[in-house]
Amino acid sequence: MKVLVIGSGGREHAIAWQCAQFDEVSHVFVAPGNAGTAQEKKISNISIAAEDITELIAFAKEELIDISIVGPEAPLVLGVVDDFKDAGLAIFGPSKKAAQLEGSKVFCKDFLDRNKIPTAYYKAFTQTIPAIDYVKEKGTPIVIKADGLAAGKGVVIAHSLKEASDAINDMLEGNRFGKAGSRVVIEEFLEGEEASFIVMVDGNNILPMATSQDHKARDNSDKGPNTGGMGAYSPAPVVSDLVYKNAMEKVIRPTVDAMKNEGAPYTGFLYAGLMIDQNEDVRVLEYNCRFGDPETQPIMMRLQSNLAKLCLLGANGSLANAAAEWDSRSSLGVVMAARGYPNAYQKGELITLPINSSSSKVFHSGTILDNEKLLSNRRRVLCATSLGKDLKDAQNRAYELVNKVRWDGSYFRTDIGFKGL
Repeated sequence: MKVLVIGSGGREHAIAWQCAQFDEVSHVFVAPGNAGTAQEKKISNISIAAEDITELIAFAKEELIDISIVGPEAPLVLGVVDDFKDAGLAIFGPSKKAAQLEGSKVFCKDFLDRNKIPTAYYKAFTQTIPAIDYVKEKGTPIVIKADGLAAGKGVVIAHSLKEASDAINDMLEGNRFGKAGSRVVIEEFLEGEEASFIVMVDGNNILPMATSQDHKARDNSDKGPNTGGMGAYSPAPVVSDLVYKNAMEKVIRPTVDAMKNEGAPYTGFLYAGLMIDQNEDVRVLEYNCRFGDPETQPIMMRLQSNLAKLCLLGANGSLANAAAEWDSRSSLGVVMAARGYPNAYQKGELITLPINSSSSKVFHSGTILDNEKLLSNRRRVLCATSLGKDLKDAQNRAYELVNKVRWDGSYFRTDIGFKGL
C-alpha cells in the first residue's frame, strides 16, 4: 500500500509516521514534508507544494498511490479532493463545497443556524462602523473572527471596546489577513471549557477519534494572544460520557446529515471545536475540515489501527463497520515555537534533538535540513510528544523530552495539560 500525505507541518509528520508503522504500508510520500519526515524510515519527501494540485495528481498517478491524505485546509478549499476524484484517485478529505465549513466562517455560522446546531449568536460585517456599533450594542467580551482562512490566527477575543475596535480595524481596514479578513464575523463570547472533537466521516458513517484538548493561547494559564496551538493532550477528561453523547447527537450527526441533505456530503476528518458549559452541554465554536495541529501528534501516538487503511475505507464510503484501537495511556505534546511567535521571529536557528523512543517522539512542524544541520524554518517548529500511564505522567515525560532539545531560540509554555489536571 502506497500513501501520499499532503502538507508540511507537524500534523503531516505525525500522520505519515503513524501510517509507516504498518507492514501493509510499503511507503509513504509527503508533499512537500519537512526535515522530520525526510529522516523517517519508509517516508520520502517530494518537492511538490501542497496547493500544486496538478503536480500532485501527476505524482499520484505515476507512483500508483493507493490513498492520499490531505493535512492542511488550503488545498481542501481549493478543491484538491474534487480534482483527485475526477482523475480516478482515492483521496480522503471533503469536497471544495463541503470544505467551506472551514473556508468561510460566515458559511459555517449560517449552516449551523439554519440547521439548529448549537452555537454562539453572531453577525457578519464588511464595514467598520456597523461592526463597531454591533460591539457597542452587545458589549464585551466578544469574539472577532476573520471570515476566511488565517492559519488559526484570525480570531481575537476582545475584552474591551478598544480591543474590539482595533481588531475590526486591523482586519477590515488594515488588511492584516488579506482577502480572508475582508469580512468579519462578530460573535458571542462563550463561557466554559474548550475541547477538540474529531471524527472521520465517509459521507454518512462516522468513526470518532480519541478525544483531545489543545491550548491556543501563547502564554501560561491560557493568557496572551491566540495562536495555532501551543500543545495538546489526549484523552480529554472534560469529555465525559454525557459530553460525548451531546457532541455526537447534537453536533456531529446533525452536521453530517445536513451536509448530505444540502448536496455536499461530507467525507474526511471533521474537527468540531466545542465549548462545554457547566451542565456538560456543548456549542460549536468552529469547524475545521482536517485533523487539528497540535492535536494530531498526541492522538497519532495513541492510535494503534492503521490510519491509511481507515482513510481508504472512508474514501470508499465503507466506515460503517470500521473500528479504531487506542493505546490506553495518555499522550501529551508540547509545541516549541520560535521566540516572538506569533509575531516577528527568527529562522535558521540550529537545533539538536534527543533520540526518540517507543513512548516519546519529537514531531517536526517547521524545520529544514541544511548540509545535515537541522534548522528552524517557521513559527511553530517542534512538538515534543510523550505517552504516560496517566496525564500527569505524560506531561512529565513530554517536558523531560523538551528539556533535552538543544535550541537557544525556542519558546514554549510550561503548563500544557493543566486544564486536564
